[in-house]
Amino acid sequence: MGHVRNYTIADVAARFKWMQGLNVMHPIGFDAFGQPAENAAIKNNSDPAAWTYQCIEWMRQEMRRLGFSYDWKRECITCAPEYYRWNQWIFLKMFEKGLAYKKPSLVNWCPGCATTLANEEVIDGGCWRCHSEVEHRELEQWFLKITEYKERLLDDLESLEHWPQKVLAMQQNWIGKSQGVEIFFKLEDEKSTINVFTTRVDTIFGATYIVLAPEYPVLPALIKGNDQEREVLAFIKKVASQPKSQRLEETVNKEGVFSGIFAINPVNNKKIPVWVADYVLMEYGTGAIMAVPAHDQRDYLFAKQHKLPITVVIQGPGTKVEKPEELSEAYEGDGAQVNSGQFDGLNNQAAKEKIAQWMEKEKIGHVTTHWRLRDWLVSRQRYWGTPIPIIYCEKCGLVPVPEKDLPVKLPENIKISGKEGSPLAKIEAFVNVKCPKCKGKARRDTDTMATFIDSSWYFLRYCSPDFDKGPFKKEDAKYWMSVDQYIGGIEHAILHLLYSRFFTKFLKDLGLIDFDEPFKRLLTQGMVLKDGAVMSKSKGNVIDPDTVINKYGADTLRLFILFAAPPEVELEYNERAIEGSWKFLNRVWNLVLQIVEAGAGASENAASGELTRLTHFTIKKVTQDLENFKFNTAISALMELVNEIYSTSPGHQVTRSPVIEEAIKTVVVLLAPFTPHICEEMWQILGNKPVISKASWPKFDERFLKSKIIPIVIQVNGKLRSKIEVDAEMEEGDIKELAINDDKIKAWIKDKNVRQVIVVKDKLVNIVCA
Repeated sequence: MGHVRNYTIADVAARFKWMQGLNVMHPIGFDAFGQPAENAAIKNNSDPAAWTYQCIEWMRQEMRRLGFSYDWKRECITCAPEYYRWNQWIFLKMFEKGLAYKKPSLVNWCPGCATTLANEEVIDGGCWRCHSEVEHRELEQWFLKITEYKERLLDDLESLEHWPQKVLAMQQNWIGKSQGVEIFFKLEDEKSTINVFTTRVDTIFGATYIVLAPEYPVLPALIKGNDQEREVLAFIKKVASQPKSQRLEETVNKEGVFSGIFAINPVNNKKIPVWVADYVLMEYGTGAIMAVPAHDQRDYLFAKQHKLPITVVIQGPGTKVEKPEELSEAYEGDGAQVNSGQFDGLNNQAAKEKIAQWMEKEKIGHVTTHWRLRDWLVSRQRYWGTPIPIIYCEKCGLVPVPEKDLPVKLPENIKISGKEGSPLAKIEAFVNVKCPKCKGKARRDTDTMATFIDSSWYFLRYCSPDFDKGPFKKEDAKYWMSVDQYIGGIEHAILHLLYSRFFTKFLKDLGLIDFDEPFKRLLTQGMVLKDGAVMSKSKGNVIDPDTVINKYGADTLRLFILFAAPPEVELEYNERAIEGSWKFLNRVWNLVLQIVEAGAGASENAASGELTRLTHFTIKKVTQDLENFKFNTAISALMELVNEIYSTSPGHQVTRSPVIEEAIKTVVVLLAPFTPHICEEMWQILGNKPVISKASWPKFDERFLKSKIIPIVIQVNGKLRSKIEVDAEMEEGDIKELAINDDKIKAWIKDKNVRQVIVVKDKLVNIVCA
C-alpha cells in the first residue's frame, strides 16, 4: 500500500500538468540490484536475475492495473548491463579524479558462512542465516570521497526552498559541521595522546573522565597487557552486534567499562580515568569525548551509574549550586564560570573564545572544524550488484578497465550459496584476465557496488534511456533537468538524496550538466498504517492492493489513498472509508447517466446562479490544491459540487440545462487525474473526444467568484410568507426593497401600514405592519 500511495500521488501530479498543457516526463524504473534479490535467490535456489525480472513483470502488471501513466519507453532497470555500464563509467571517472579509493575498514563477518553481512543481517549478535556469532574484521574496501564535496553539499541546502524543513535539517545534521576545539589529553605514561573534539570548551575544567568509542582505532593497543584488557575486548565484541540507533537511544541505559588507563586533563593537570562506552560513536569528532557530567545529561547519568566524579563549572543565573551532590540532573544552560581557574566569573559564552585562545597559546588544544560526514563505503562482497571495474596487476597495481571494455558483466547462471565470501571470487573465468597495460596476468576486483550507486543518478538516465555514447545526452539533460518534483518516503531523506546531490555536483564538474541540485521540489509522503501500525509481513497486517481492486476497482483505491489524509502524514487503512470513496464515484456516475438521459429542464433561476458560482469556485479550489498537493481538500470540494448539482435538481433527478451540463462536465474533468478509468468512461458517455487525459484543464472566471447567492426568508409580522435569493454582498437597503416588492409579499401588505422592515443578515427579512 505504501508503494500505491507514492505512485498515485505522482500520477495525479503528472496527469494534472499534462492537462494544463505542459510537456511532462513521467518515467518509471526498477532499482533491481541488491541484497533482497540475492537472499531470495539463495532461499529459493534460483537465479537472482530470473527472480528479479519475474518481480519486475509482476510490478508492471500492478502499475498498469492502477492506471499509472508512465512513459514505458523510458523504463530503466538498474541490473541491466546497458544501465550498470554507466555506473562503472562514473566510478572510473571518480577513480581518475582521486575520488574513488581503497582503505581498510571494519565489516561484519560471519565465520560460519565465511562472508560479510550487512548491519540488518546481524540479529542479536548472530548471523541471520546460520546464527554463528558475528565478528568484526578489517577488509580492504572501496570508498567514494563525498567529503570532498561537504562544503557544497551543506551550503547548497539554502537553495532548496521547496524542500521540507525537516529533511533539510536531517541533511544538515548528517553533514554535521561543528566549530570547536580539539584538546590534547596526554595519557598518564606520556607515551600517547587522546585527541578530543568539543564544541563546549567552556566546560573543560569540569571534564572528569574520557570516553572512547568501542571502535576507537588504537584502543586495543592502548589496553594491551593491562588488567582490564580482557574485559574491554569482551565489551567491544558485545557492542559490535548492537545497532547504532539503539546505542543512541536516550531511554536505554548506557553501558561501559573502565579501560585501565588514565589521562591528564591539560587545563588543571588532574588525572582522569578513560572509559569505553556504547553511547560514543566513531562517526562524530575523533571517536573520543571528554565527559562533563555536571553539564551533559548523558554523561551525568553514566557518571551516577558508575560512581564517577562530577565537577560543576557553570553556575546558572540566580543559583549557587557548586556541590555535585546538590545536582539532580545536568545543567546544560548558560551562566557564569566557576571552578575554572582564571576564567571564573566570565559568562560561559564569552569564556569559550578566551579558553580556546589560551589553549592554543599553551599548545594544549587548537580551534578547528569537524564534520560528521564520512566518505562513502561502496564495496559489497556480493554477487547481485554492479561489478567494480578495476583490475589488479602485480606489476602495474590498480588498473581501471578501459572504457571500450565496459560493461564488466556479471557472469550468468551461477550458483549462490551466501557462504565462503564473494561469489564472484570463485569464478575463474571472471577473475582471471590480462592487464590492460602490460598484458600480463591479472585479476578482477570481485566486489560489487552498493545499490545506492544505482539510484544516485537514474533520473538523468531517464532523459536518454537508449543512448550508448554516455550515461545521457547533454542536450536532453539540459532540456529536462533538474527534476521539478520528487516524491519519496522520509526514509530517503538522508542517504539516497544526499548521494544524488553528490553525484549531481560531480557530473557538473565533469561538464555533463549545468545545474547543482537534482530535485527542485520534494514531497515526503507518510507511511500507510493498519490498526495504528506500519504495514509489514512480520506483523501480519499487510493489505494486498489486488484485494481492494477486485472488490471496488482501481479508481476507488486511488481515491481513498488521496482523500483519507494529506500526503505528508500517515494514512490509516480503513475499509469503511474505501466504501465511502466507492459510493461517491457511483454518485458521479449516476449524474452522468441522468444528464445523458434527461429531457430539458426548467429555465435558469437563482439556484442555477449559485451552481455556476460553485462550479467556478471548485475549479479554482481544485487547481490551487493540486498545485500544493492538497488532494484531500480538492476531493472534498468536488464532493460539495456534486451535492450542489443534486440539490439543484428537483427530487434529485437531474434535468438538462447548460449550467447543470457544464457543472457535471467540470466534475468529470477535475476528477480525471484522481480516478482516470471511470472519468474516461464518463467523458465518452458525455460525447467528448479525444481521451480525457488530452482535455484542457478548465479555467475559472473571476466574475463568477465575486458573490454568493443565499436564500432569504421573508416574514410579515413574524410569519413566513415568502422566500427570495439574493447576492450575499447585497446592501441592506436593496434587500428591503426586494422584499417589499416581492409579488407574494405585496398581496400580504396591501392596504396595510408598514411600520418597520427588519433585516437579519444572511437569514431573513421581517416586515412589521399595523
